Amino acid sequence: MRAFFTAFLFLLSAVGASAFEANAAAKPTIVLVHGAFAESSSWNSVIERLSGQGFHVVAAGNPLRGVKTDAAAISALARSIPGDVILVGHSYGGPVITEAANDAPNVKSLVYVAGFAPDTGESANVLAQKFPGSTLGKALQPVALQGGGQDLYIRPDVFHEQFAADLPAAEAALMAATQRPVTLAALSEAAGAPAWKRLPSYMIYGSADRNIPAAVMKFMAARAHAKKTVVIDGASHAVMASHPEEVAAFIAGAASAR
Repeated sequence: MRAFFTAFLFLLSAVGASAFEANAAAKPTIVLVHGAFAESSSWNSVIERLSGQGFHVVAAGNPLRGVKTDAAAISALARSIPGDVILVGHSYGGPVITEAANDAPNVKSLVYVAGFAPDTGESANVLAQKFPGSTLGKALQPVALQGGGQDLYIRPDVFHEQFAADLPAAEAALMAATQRPVTLAALSEAAGAPAWKRLPSYMIYGSADRNIPAAVMKFMAARAHAKKTVVIDGASHAVMASHPEEVAAFIAGAASAR
């Protein structure tokens, strides 16, 4: 009798594991790519919500050194994941996923969260200035790099206003302290062939973004023929942290679209 129950419990466990694996396989893996002046934990609240819906989520570490080299790192990560992948890019993470998808055939769609979607030859700096409204330039603190070039930070005293105005001051202060710098060269690097010309793209952004003006996001969404575009009224550049519910729902919708 004991042997029977042991075998029965093993069978139930195996069936449960198979069902779980089948459910996981039915959903694409969501790879979140942070941008400049942020880091992977900026997605924490979004990850919590997506994971609760049964998605496997990876918050990638974006090197922030250059579009092509950063894209190569994200592309390698995407290729290592079994099954379909949705790439999500915030800010400078946008150019990175736009490039990375070209070398990762399992990427099925792109989601831009207040992220640049450059065309061939465009850089983040060029796009940011396409329409008036960005105040990022005067908020930057350059740091000279050994061997040449510059790292760029947002000055801590203006980080809250510039990057995350709709977050509590204490939370913005933590983000300012943990921000990761991007090289000036990365923001100036011209993009290659844009994956959004062949993959479904989705865009969500805030109307009060001081890094990438809403007019720039609207232009890029129209040019990419975005499948869906959502504007969150009053949201800052840190929209994934200030409005995680809306951002997670938007990503989940893109990931579930067929």
